[in-house]
Amino acid sequence: MTRSPIYVAIDTPDIARAKDIAARVHHHVGGIKLGLEFFSAHGQAGVREMAALGLPIFLDLKLHDIPNTVAKAVQALNGLQPAILTVHAAGGLAMMEDAKAAAPVGTKVVAVTVLTSLDAEDLTSIGVEGDPHGQVGRLTLLARQAGLDGVVCSAHEVKAAKKLWPHGFFVVPGIRPAEKGHSANGTGDQKRVMTPRQALDQGASILVIGRPITQAEDPDQAARAIEATL
Repeated sequence: MTRSPIYVAIDTPDIARAKDIAARVHHHVGGIKLGLEFFSAHGQAGVREMAALGLPIFLDLKLHDIPNTVAKAVQALNGLQPAILTVHAAGGLAMMEDAKAAAPVGTKVVAVTVLTSLDAEDLTSIGVEGDPHGQVGRLTLLARQAGLDGVVCSAHEVKAAKKLWPHGFFVVPGIRPAEKGHSANGTGDQKRVMTPRQALDQGASILVIGRPITQAEDPDQAARAIEATL
């Protein structure tokens, strides 16, 4: 059976709640994303507890430092055997090359291009000229050159990124269902969002969905409803 492209983002420091959500959505998602909030609270031991539930782990740590430091950090995580691990493309070619070289064979290393919380004005404020589309394109080509597996980008850029990298692996956050109560207006911190079906049509490999599932009265029903639209 083909796994669902949905990875549920479990952004909570409460491990009991994290395990409860993962257990409830187990049959209707393809994996779980654990980020800095969870990792800062529970470290590798917490990740192992979550992995014991039987779902692939997307470890979203967005590593960004000098190449040697990132490589050693990736090596330190190797025992977890994450399905997906993120680094920041802005760390540069050498950093991404070293991260990939240090990762386990079965781990997809993907580069974060432009955070979905940023728009053109935000990019200008940090000295990046142009709009998110141009920056995502540049960093996608750099990640490809570095030998990574793919990139993280918003659904609004994934079609163009896939043109640049036809066989890349595209992780798309900022996904919001179109159902009542989860319209494009309920975007939270993210500024560039799209519905799950639209994102897949644009070229997403996996969809990262958090609050529409984790904050639903019935997370399993929410996951099933989203899966049905795919």
